Amino acid sequence: MNAFRTLHRSILILFAVVVISIVTLVHFTASKIVAEQSRAQQQSISPAITLIIDHLLEPLHVSKTLGKAKELQNLMKNKEIDESAMFSMLERLENEFNMEFFIASESSRIQYNSDGSQLALVEGEVDWYFRYKEVPKDAIADIGQWQDPHFYIDLKIYDSKGEFLGFFGTSKSLDSFVDIFDQYKRQYGYDFIFVDQDNNIALSSDPDLIVENATFKTLESLDWYQDIDVDSLPEGSLNNLLVKTSGMDALIAEVKVDPFGWTMYLLTPLQDRQTEISRSFIISVVTLLVIIFALFMLIYHLLYYFKQDMQKNFQTDPLTRLPNRNKVELRYAEMLDKGLQVGLILIDIDHFKAVNDTHGHNAGDNVLKQIANMLNNHLRHGDVVGRWGGEEFLLLLPDTSPEQAYEVAQKLREYMSQMTASTGSASLQVTASFGVSHTDTQRPLTEVVGYADDALYQAKRDGRNIVRMQLSKSE
Repeated sequence: MNAFRTLHRSILILFAVVVISIVTLVHFTASKIVAEQSRAQQQSISPAITLIIDHLLEPLHVSKTLGKAKELQNLMKNKEIDESAMFSMLERLENEFNMEFFIASESSRIQYNSDGSQLALVEGEVDWYFRYKEVPKDAIADIGQWQDPHFYIDLKIYDSKGEFLGFFGTSKSLDSFVDIFDQYKRQYGYDFIFVDQDNNIALSSDPDLIVENATFKTLESLDWYQDIDVDSLPEGSLNNLLVKTSGMDALIAEVKVDPFGWTMYLLTPLQDRQTEISRSFIISVVTLLVIIFALFMLIYHLLYYFKQDMQKNFQTDPLTRLPNRNKVELRYAEMLDKGLQVGLILIDIDHFKAVNDTHGHNAGDNVLKQIANMLNNHLRHGDVVGRWGGEEFLLLLPDTSPEQAYEVAQKLREYMSQMTASTGSASLQVTASFGVSHTDTQRPLTEVVGYADDALYQAKRDGRNIVRMQLSKSE
C-alpha cells in the first residue's frame, strides 16, 4: 500500500513538472499578455486534474481493487450475513483509506455503512438499488441519499460463479465537495461543472447548481448554454467556446471523465483585454489542454495497472510472506483454466502446539517462517506454496501426476525431517505429516483439499512424519 501511495505521489510530481515546463515554453514563445494568461490558466488546469484523480478516480480504483477481495465476497455470499464481521471490515477500510464505504447485500437486502448504520433495501422505497441492479454497467457513479446528498461509486460484486452478490463502494457527502470546490474557486477564480450522461449537473463549484431534494439542474437550464447553437458545433463539443456567464466572458474547456461517462466543463474568466487575444492564442491554449489531458489519461492508466500492488496486501500471509488462501485459490483457478492436471499436497507440522506451549508463540512464528523458506526454496518451476492456516501449508503442483506429487511430498518430508529449526533460544528437530490428492478435471479446490485432508489425518493416525495419498474414485 505504501509503495502504491509513493508511486501515486511521484506520478503527480512528474505531472506537475511537465505542466510547469509547458508553461515556461509558452512564456518564451508568446507575448507578455499571452504568457500571463497561459500561466494563470495552467495554475487552474493542474489542480483540476489533481482534483479529478484524488476525489473521483482514486476512490474508483480503490473500490475496484477491494471489490475483488475474497474476504468481501465471502461475507456477501453467506445466506446468514455476519453483520458484526461486515461492520468490522467496513470500519477497518474507512480507517485505512480515509473514505466512507458501504455494502448493499442481495442476500439480506440491507445496506451496511462504515459509520455503523444500516438501511433496509425495500423495493419502492430505495430506488437506486433495484434500478442499478438491472443496468448492464458494473461501475456506476451517482448522487443519492437526499436528506444528506452523497456522491456514490457503486460496484456490482459477483461470486466465482458469476452470481450477483450486491453492491460495494464508497460515498462522500456533497457538503465536503462544496468545501473543496469553494477553496478551489477562491484560489484560482475558475468555475467547473460535472455533468452525467443525461446532462444532469452532478457536481459543480457553484453551490446553487448542486442537487437538492432529489432535483437535478441540467446543463440545458444554464443561461450561457441556452445561447449556444449546439447543433452547429463539431460533434457537439463545447471546447474552445467563448460564452457570457455572470456578466463576464469565459472560455470553456471540455474534459471527458470516461470511467463514469461524465464530462467536466472548465470555465475560464477572461478580462476585457483578454477577449481581444488572437485566435492563434486560443488554439495554442486548446493544444496545451489536449497535451495535459493526454498526460492525465496516461496517469489514469498507470494508476490502474499499478493498483495491483494494493492487491498484494490481500493475497500475502503477513508472517511467512507466502501466498494466503485467496492467492492460492486464484492460482488454482488459473491452472484449471489452462487445462492442467494439478497435484495437491497438504502439510501439517507435527506437534506444533507443543512448540508454542514450551517455547512461546514468538518461537513458533520463527519456526513457521523457517519452514516456509525451506518449502519455497524447494519448489519446482510453476509450483505454488501458500500458508493454508495455522501450522498448515498447501502446495499446488501443475502438470503433475498423482505418482509425481507423492514423490515430491516424500522429498519434502525428508528435507524437513533433516532440517534444524531455531526458536531464537533453542534448536528443534521438526517433522510434518503430508496428505496428497490430485485432480485432472474441473473440480472445486475445496473438494481436492478435502481428499488431501483425509490423507493427512490418515498420516497422523499412522504415526506422523508420513506421506499418505487419497484420490477421488474417478481417478
